[in-house]
Amino acid sequence: MEEHLTDGQKVSRRDLLKLAGKAAGVVSAGILAACGKNPVGGTGETSGGRQEIGSAAGQGRLLARPAPRASGTTVETALRPLGLGSDRDGLLYVPAGYRATGKAPLALTLHGSGGDARSGISHFLDLADEFGLVLLSPESRGRTWDVLVGGYGPDVAFINRALEQTFDHLSVDPGRLAITGFSDGASYALSLGLTNGDLFSHLIAFSAGFMAPAARRGRPPIFVSHGTRDKVLPIEATSRRIVPRLRRMGYGVRYREFDGLHAVPKPVAREALEWFTTDRGTP
Repeated sequence: MEEHLTDGQKVSRRDLLKLAGKAAGVVSAGILAACGKNPVGGTGETSGGRQEIGSAAGQGRLLARPAPRASGTTVETALRPLGLGSDRDGLLYVPAGYRATGKAPLALTLHGSGGDARSGISHFLDLADEFGLVLLSPESRGRTWDVLVGGYGPDVAFINRALEQTFDHLSVDPGRLAITGFSDGASYALSLGLTNGDLFSHLIAFSAGFMAPAARRGRPPIFVSHGTRDKVLPIEATSRRIVPRLRRMGYGVRYREFDGLHAVPKPVAREALEWFTTDRGTP
């Protein structure tokens, strides 16, 4: 018997159990790494001031950080490819009204299994100008994100490059820096976001399947939504277990169930952005 685990991907129940075991292994490895003498991200500063991603990617660590930008920098407001030299690249959207003299909120958006940058950015693209939101939508190196198919590594490194490039060119508010995703992208957003809670100020997960952080840093507030009639990632086995676990770990969670399938309804996307940009993370 087969069931849908992620959008565009069929797996057997045996594969589902393997995936759950793999997730638990990632968590255990991350906790051990975090307890070591040389925590990831604590060393490796180059002479130019930028940390090397190196083996940190294998621990799910993102080292890119926003930095002050020159006030006279001119940036075209448009949707454009990242241009990072890969068939699997990504998109950057700079909203109308962006000003280099201010600090814009940014959402790192992650697509579902078999998706691409356009699907990853789609939930927020029509709302970005209204909220003054920069959107960064990288593409996974394979059919889905690395932690779901073998462990942290290549996708973390690519996302780090995309963030570095974006921070080099745009003035981003470090207090309004979200990681968000749908389906597999939501599972990855929770996993990578909890691992890098010292970078991301907010986490947004639309219809997540699980979470597998390598470690936990910071305590960013979290927005979770899920359809009660989701047949791809049934709510009883996913968000209704994930949300209580997050709350037990001390995270503030705003949780929205809606009468619907495996999707991101426009009102839910809007609520998530209002929570992120206006409420400053209040659950």
